[in-house]
Amino acid sequence: MGPLAGYKIIEIKGLGPGPYAGMLLADLGADVLVIERPSGGGGLAPPSDSDLFSRGKSHLSLDLKTTSGKTVLLDLVAHADALFESFRPGVAERLGLGPDACLAVNPALVYGRMTGWGQEGPLSQTAGHDINYISLTGVLSAVGPTDRPVPPLNLVGDFAGGSLFLVTGMLAALLEAQKSGKGQVVDAAITDGTAHLMTLMYTLGSVGLWQPQREHNMLDGGAPFYSVYKTRDDRFVAVGALEPQFFAQLIKGTGLSDRFVSRQNDPAVWPELKTALSEVFLGRTRDEWSEIFSLTDACVSPVLDYEEATGHPHNVARATYANVDGVMQPAPAPRFSRTACALPSRPEKVATFLDEKLADWGLSDDELRRLKRSSKTSQD
Repeated sequence: MGPLAGYKIIEIKGLGPGPYAGMLLADLGADVLVIERPSGGGGLAPPSDSDLFSRGKSHLSLDLKTTSGKTVLLDLVAHADALFESFRPGVAERLGLGPDACLAVNPALVYGRMTGWGQEGPLSQTAGHDINYISLTGVLSAVGPTDRPVPPLNLVGDFAGGSLFLVTGMLAALLEAQKSGKGQVVDAAITDGTAHLMTLMYTLGSVGLWQPQREHNMLDGGAPFYSVYKTRDDRFVAVGALEPQFFAQLIKGTGLSDRFVSRQNDPAVWPELKTALSEVFLGRTRDEWSEIFSLTDACVSPVLDYEEATGHPHNVARATYANVDGVMQPAPAPRFSRTACALPSRPEKVATFLDEKLADWGLSDDELRRLKRSSKTSQD
């Protein structure tokens, strides 16, 4: 099921952004085979059978530093549509598994490369994490209160700037390969993707509608009608009443003076309006405000934690979350009218023999024998 059903993709396991990209591809129906280290991954990676990023995938342990492990991987590459890895630049080449080696056995292969800094550049060989990538691309500086930046989890860099751009690039390359019959390399650097996400801010800045200071702009908490307010029960509501007609409903629902309506976009009145909204929202609980603004266009919503979000009526109605063997998790997205995605299967342990899972890969008897010997050695 899913629009990518029939596509065979190899994921050489790394951290965070790579596995999440593989999960997206698996959610969309691709047959994703994860190549694990003999030790099971290590580092910050949880065991495959408890890692939701591993859902819907098959797993195989191979030692890619051995000749047998490399041979098996290249056997699989010959039958794959795509492969992606998250090594530092040059590591795959030193293993003998870089783009040249893989494209030699499969000229139509899409070879994805997921890194923080990219394949070249002064920082390409240095370590980094999401917070470093978003700090160097102007994102971190723009997020948070006036006195200091605040990391927006690792959503903007790792997963939006990294995983989503890798998936977009690989899907584009797969479409092109259908026309040309030729594969290519997709260089997905988190810094490149994260910079791309800042396009709107560059647009607004070019016309004088954005400045570098935090909480001084329309979308960074500076505007009182696009901000977060504490409620009587020490919870919060989010306000996003940008358009005039929505702002008017906000003012009506809070009972504030109509004089604010005509001066919505006057920065001179923003401090007064923010103080007024802060005071009025403290008069009721979060859920009371949610009820008042329910089904209106005032763009006021409760700030839910990740556990509360699974029970919100809208998310329940759309089945935004799925319960898979007792574990609540986000369901596949987006949705398709004809090639619907299946609910994800639970993550699996690393497998030694994958006869059934690899039946559709078209491996020869000799290739299957090599796979079994190499994977058994890796497990031992």
